[in-house]
Amino acid sequence: MPHRREPIRTCMGCRTERPKRELIRVVKTPSGETLVDPTGKRSGRGAYICPSMECFNAAVKRRSLERALGTAIPESVKEQLEAMVQELLRGPDRNVPEGDLLPEKAK
Repeated sequence: MPHRREPIRTCMGCRTERPKRELIRVVKTPSGETLVDPTGKRSGRGAYICPSMECFNAAVKRRSLERALGTAIPESVKEQLEAMVQELLRGPDRNVPEGDLLPEKAK
């Protein structure tokens, strides 16, 4: 079976191109509702960010998600997106304290 090419999308925070599966999607549905789309399959206009706080903060500050979707992003969606980024940064170990998101350097 031939290898399928993975879709590439651009992060609205850092403007780097990455595989679609590595990014978080925010979608504006045909009814005009703005949502975080963890599955990446909802119909509508999508915009993507990397799962990092730097990209989230840059996208919010520059309003690049709003420009890409053509609508204002509600605070509730921003909070949900921020929570998702923080959860992804913690990784599979959910008992890591808030301040210890990054692993210690190897000695």
